[in-house]
Amino acid sequence: MVPPGADPDAYGDEANDPRRRDFLNIAAVAFIGVGALAVVLPLVNQMSPSADVLAQSTTAIDLSKIEAGQGVVTSFRKQPLFVRNLMPREIAEANAVDITTLRDPQTLAQRTKAGHENWLITLGVCTHLGCIPLGIHEGENRGKYGGYFCPCHGSQYDTAARIRQGPAPKNLAVPDYNFTSPTAVVVGVAG
Repeated sequence: MVPPGADPDAYGDEANDPRRRDFLNIAAVAFIGVGALAVVLPLVNQMSPSADVLAQSTTAIDLSKIEAGQGVVTSFRKQPLFVRNLMPREIAEANAVDITTLRDPQTLAQRTKAGHENWLITLGVCTHLGCIPLGIHEGENRGKYGGYFCPCHGSQYDTAARIRQGPAPKNLAVPDYNFTSPTAVVVGVAG
């Protein structure tokens, strides 16, 4: 830029060259962008879970000791996990339900894995206010649909853990899981 009152010819063509000015603007913006990225990237990266945390986010379950009609409670990500070995009668009851009548329509096949329809694995947390329903242990109240009963507000689930009555808006959640053998499952792994 030529100072006021100075001879423009003394500065040559560089003073009035818009390409040089554009280059300096682009270089300055690029420098600031790279600097911002260098600051933000480590901050975002440190929020990712570490390998030991990821390892704790899965639960391995041995199914060999769970007889037909029995259920167990284990833990998955600090929440109760219901694992039930459905009896043929319970499977037939779940399959006989017209899913168009359900609040959260899902078939038993959609809630289990192909070839393992007798294994129902759900989070043991009522979808109304997060209570733990009854019905996983022998002798507990299972409600009139034979699945789970939440005594806090009266939500009742059927044998496929689908909401049938009460204030709960959704079925008991089915986490991601994968069978690693006919008698072992890992919860927390998509499969």
